[in-house]
Amino acid sequence: MDTDGTHETRPPRTGQIPRPASPPPPGLPPKPAHAPVAGPTLEDWLRVPRTSDGPGVWSYGHVPRAAEEPEVTPIRQLISGALIALLAGLLLWSLLWNGYLGGFWLWPLYMFTPDSWAGTLPSVVAAYVWYGVVALTLAVGFGRLGRWSELARRIVGSRAARAVQAVVPAARPEQGGPEDAVRWPQVRGAGLVEAAERLEKEAGAGRMNDVDYARIRRAWESVRVDPSRLRAFAEAVRDKGAGACVHPSGARDLPVRAARHDLLARQVLLGTVEDGPRNPYARRGTSLALDPDVLGTSLLAVGPSGCGKTGRLVRPVVESLALQALAGQAAVVAVGAAGAQLGPDAAYDVVVRVGDPASVYDLDLYGGATDPDEAATLLAEAFVGDVPGIDVRRAATALAQLLGPFRTAYDRFPAVPELRELLDQVPDVLDGLRRALDDAGQHTMLRELDARERQHGAPADPGPALADRVALLDRPAFATFFDVGGFDTTGQGRPFSLRTLEHPIRVRIDLPERGHADASRMLARLLLAQFNAAAAARTDRSLFAFLAFDDASHTLTPGTVRGIQRLRSANAGVLLTLRTLDDVPEALRTPLLGAVGCRMAFSGVTTWDGKRFAETWGTEWVETRDVTHRTVFADQPLTRAIHAFRKLVTGKAVTTDAVTVRQVERERWSASDLAHAVPPGHAVLSLTSVGGERAAPLLVRLAGAATG
Repeated sequence: MDTDGTHETRPPRTGQIPRPASPPPPGLPPKPAHAPVAGPTLEDWLRVPRTSDGPGVWSYGHVPRAAEEPEVTPIRQLISGALIALLAGLLLWSLLWNGYLGGFWLWPLYMFTPDSWAGTLPSVVAAYVWYGVVALTLAVGFGRLGRWSELARRIVGSRAARAVQAVVPAARPEQGGPEDAVRWPQVRGAGLVEAAERLEKEAGAGRMNDVDYARIRRAWESVRVDPSRLRAFAEAVRDKGAGACVHPSGARDLPVRAARHDLLARQVLLGTVEDGPRNPYARRGTSLALDPDVLGTSLLAVGPSGCGKTGRLVRPVVESLALQALAGQAAVVAVGAAGAQLGPDAAYDVVVRVGDPASVYDLDLYGGATDPDEAATLLAEAFVGDVPGIDVRRAATALAQLLGPFRTAYDRFPAVPELRELLDQVPDVLDGLRRALDDAGQHTMLRELDARERQHGAPADPGPALADRVALLDRPAFATFFDVGGFDTTGQGRPFSLRTLEHPIRVRIDLPERGHADASRMLARLLLAQFNAAAAARTDRSLFAFLAFDDASHTLTPGTVRGIQRLRSANAGVLLTLRTLDDVPEALRTPLLGAVGCRMAFSGVTTWDGKRFAETWGTEWVETRDVTHRTVFADQPLTRAIHAFRKLVTGKAVTTDAVTVRQVERERWSASDLAHAVPPGHAVLSLTSVGGERAAPLLVRLAGAATG
């Protein structure tokens, strides 16, 4: 039950979940630094209402806004109108009081007071009462005419509201009700009153954090699916309290958080939508967040170096999914160059440093595949998927003609040096393979080997190109990597395979971009191809699987772009960052923008990249106003004299304005606007949820510290 009931399947060839890259910190888990935010306790954090009126809305305490912007009269116009109404009211009262308009307004007083009251106190009282009624009527009438109430609300009301807000503390949520999340009503409803009370006490005593709550709630959801786990759940809570159903690594929180998270809604705060005319009124000033619902459609971000892609996007997203992995909700793999600021080693279960002899973990070149045809397809995509003129399917066939016989003969796939020798058709290696197949009676595989030998050296043979690409991995720096089960003589290799995505695992893969750029790009293509295959092949898709590339330059191929389109149905997604779309083959730029559901243009993109985004985001109908100024020519002498005097004083001729209002179709964001009108630290982001909801491109002020 401690594994949340989702970890029964073992990762291939390892026999167990990979241990954490470093031991978790001892003692109680640290209180979250950002979610819940400093100040509210876990109980208050749970009781804050969460509402959302569109994809990307930070639902924690969100208050929906009106869909359309109300018409707001300028404050100067309100003041002048109120002053004119006041003067008009005083003038009318003066005329009435001094009798310039006659005594008609006193008729009701004469009609309802008897003549016997003349000169008595009741007569005086009745007269002043009537004067007050008339004055009040004038005040109400001219007040409405001058919009005094709106002026008071705009000037006095806002200040009073701020003063009250500063003095009166924020109201605490309603608590203690039957649906209070702190009291675990569903657990109580299932008859586990003791377990619910234990969890409630853990939260009240400060021994439970947001990760604990999300993890135990996830475990309870598995109990609802499989009631046979009910007893194990109750025993785990009874024995360990907030530490029940803990992640296999034993960690209950990350060592540090660089962003603000809401694990109850599975969101990470990305920034704030700018309060300006560029954005829809309903989204202005609201907080923007990312969650699996939008990341499941995959995200492409483009921006130059130094614009903040790593610190303001990649790390917060990876951090959020790492927290969700600790809660048993997700599996995340982060890929970046060695030294990329993607979080400390202690925040991951597996850290693969390709090319570093001190790396604890190795990378499975074949991605855990056991079928030669599948392994050949993945390798062909990585090796020659970016080479113009080479058919990936022919390359996959050529590799399968070697991998199939080799696995049949030796019960494993070839290591990198062996694969290079097979592709180069080294006679001694091929002769040894033939003897092994002949001794085993594998005549079918011998025919495969013969077919590869006949095709070797033909004009369209992909073998030489494959051999050249394999040679990039057959270097001394990678001598102890890509263990294939027994070939590595060091005995230290612990190969990691993306087949472990069925477990809530946190992985970081560091590529040797500085010294081996071509090999790093090839490995990045391999990882993307393996992720697409592994995510689609999962039998249990309850975990959200995510792959984040800190730099996806020269990583995409036609096959991997097609694979990205299928990820949303597999409860998976990818994050791809690029310095420019020029790092993607021209034929793939439009398909790539169409394959992802979320697109992000950082400050500093070029007009060429902006043009692609502008075409993708399309156009919208907007209302425009054209004002035409026309000079007024007077016919009457007096009018002409007045106009001449006015021109002499102001220096401008008397004109009239003709306003034309029309609907026109314009780009939501033009290429020029994206290149020149996005301030530093901002980005334009469009979102699409897995369910099909869309958010128009929004100008967002990003949070976090930029690191690359």
